[in-house]
Amino acid sequence: MGSMRTLKASDGHELGAYEAIPEGTQRGSLVVIQEIFGVNSHMQQVCDGFAAEGYLAIAPAVFDRVEPGVDLGYTPEDIERGRNLMGQLSWRNTILDVEAAADAVSGDKRPGIIGYCYGGSVAWVAACRLDLTCAVSYYGGMIIDFVDETPKCPTMLHFGEKDAGIPMSDVKEIVKKHPEVTTHTYAEAEHGFNCDDRGSYHDTDAKLALERTNAFFFQQFL
Repeated sequence: MGSMRTLKASDGHELGAYEAIPEGTQRGSLVVIQEIFGVNSHMQQVCDGFAAEGYLAIAPAVFDRVEPGVDLGYTPEDIERGRNLMGQLSWRNTILDVEAAADAVSGDKRPGIIGYCYGGSVAWVAACRLDLTCAVSYYGGMIIDFVDETPKCPTMLHFGEKDAGIPMSDVKEIVKKHPEVTTHTYAEAEHGFNCDDRGSYHDTDAKLALERTNAFFFQQFL
């Protein structure tokens, strides 16, 4: 359904992006931010899924700042490599890349943003710093590092209560500081519960979270 295109950030950096265009009437646009595995087949499928819901979905390859065309699987070696790549990124540059993607698909309304894992944290920071219509974050473990920043748009968060990398104490602090943000937790879900290519995939919770996400986006783009 989608295809690759090239974006240019305001600092001159060129990066790839996967773009999925909806058939028929376009409801709005979404910037989709990857996990630590690059814009791989799963992230492309996520974009295709949102395109099927009527959204122009674009996933900027934010790892291109370090290494172009990263496309990883989910082995322990892939996870280690992905974490290493993530550690070489700067927040400033990543937000520039997000802004480039947002500008590329902005229509009558600014796009929304959705991110997973690393991308879930990026979605939070982008919601706080950029002009976006709305934001959704799945298990953003670094949101706690930016908890003193406030999203400038309606925002929804999803967390798994069995996520070994995100203590529920962090989630409670986020909820306490940001009661205006819609936060959902899932009792049986681990980190990565939305990704059906991972062992941590939880079918029931993934479907519920997606239903909530789609309803949220529908409301924001009315």
